[in-house]
Amino acid sequence: MIYEADQEIKQKVSKYFTAMEDTTILSCLQGHMGKAWVNNKENPEAAQIMVGDFTFFAGNSAAEGVEDLLKNVPEHILAIVDNDEWKMRIEEVHKGNAERIQRHAFRKEHKDLDPTYLRKLTANLPVGYELRKIDKSIVSMPSLFKVSPDFIKQFDSIADFLERGIGFAILFDEKVVSAAASYSIYDEGIEIEIVTDDNHRNKGLATCVAAALIVNCLERGQYPSWDAANLKSAKLATKLGYVSIGSYDTYHILTPSSHLVHK
Repeated sequence: MIYEADQEIKQKVSKYFTAMEDTTILSCLQGHMGKAWVNNKENPEAAQIMVGDFTFFAGNSAAEGVEDLLKNVPEHILAIVDNDEWKMRIEEVHKGNAERIQRHAFRKEHKDLDPTYLRKLTANLPVGYELRKIDKSIVSMPSLFKVSPDFIKQFDSIADFLERGIGFAILFDEKVVSAAASYSIYDEGIEIEIVTDDNHRNKGLATCVAAALIVNCLERGQYPSWDAANLKSAKLATKLGYVSIGSYDTYHILTPSSHLVHK
């Protein structure tokens, strides 16, 4: 049996996640979005955080109830842990259904990002394309969600995204073809989600729209965190000024062993 964590319990288990620098963890621990579970309400030794497509495990990997935590996942979730003991547990519990892949992390320092340089990148937009901040009219366009359904997926509603989120889009023929937005939010900033329509790639659109979002975040005193799913995304991050701190293991859990009913 596992237990959903309220804000008080989240504070108790926050110490288990200090070595993990993913900002989506903070999104949950700070109460902005996502859910958390523990193996024991009174004396939690292990915890799970889930925000969107990501889930994180930390604490004592040998504690009672850890197997139940590891099974508390939907299909095609990305699971992240910070030590070999947890990796072994994932591979045991999800044997044959967990593919180990690499993601790429970047240090989170404002000094790495130069607004003057980034503003120049936003000016390199091809003829026929228009850069706009995501507002009520754009967030209502079906073309935005055709590019990616994840732009406001973690928010409670469109209104919630407009109030707490931020994003920029590039339009062509009055349709969104590229966008960069807050996948998740935390006290100090956002985690960036960026996608370009396949038919409009290799034109510098991702560079332009990402630079616009980063500049806006910096102007508001927020940090625009970047975590890359592949080498192409990592290359773009480096172009924008982010400094790589290396790759790390992530588990793509294809089909979980079972689903739990938890208290």
